[in-house]
Amino acid sequence: MGPHHLPFYLAPGSGTDVMMVVMGIFLVAALVWVGTLYLRLHSLPERMAHKSEKLQFEIVAILGLLALFTHIHLFWVAGLLLAMIDIPDFGTPLRSIAGSVEKIADAKPDTAVEAEVSLSPHLPEKKSGNVPREARGGHV
Repeated sequence: MGPHHLPFYLAPGSGTDVMMVVMGIFLVAALVWVGTLYLRLHSLPERMAHKSEKLQFEIVAILGLLALFTHIHLFWVAGLLLAMIDIPDFGTPLRSIAGSVEKIADAKPDTAVEAEVSLSPHLPEKKSGNVPREARGGHV
């Protein structure tokens, strides 16, 4: 028989150790909390790059996975820096220029000349067939 003046955290000889159960629950809860905090911190660059272009987001995501599986923290730092930089959008203006050039290339030359002549009949016709080179402003 154990004396009755023992502290509450000592388990009785024929009972459940309450302190061990409480500490086990606390340990599992702390482990889940730290794991969640770690994964949330680890995914910080991806969450920051989520609003950016698709290519930049994919590069940041790959750097995050490399950092996770290789334990090389430089990948995570590079992903964080890349997520913080706003890369200018060069694709949209270039696509617009390409579309305009395609429209110009698809226009038929005969139709364009006829339309120009019919719209402005008061302009004189260009006659540059047999004009000497000096008269046209060229160099000899």
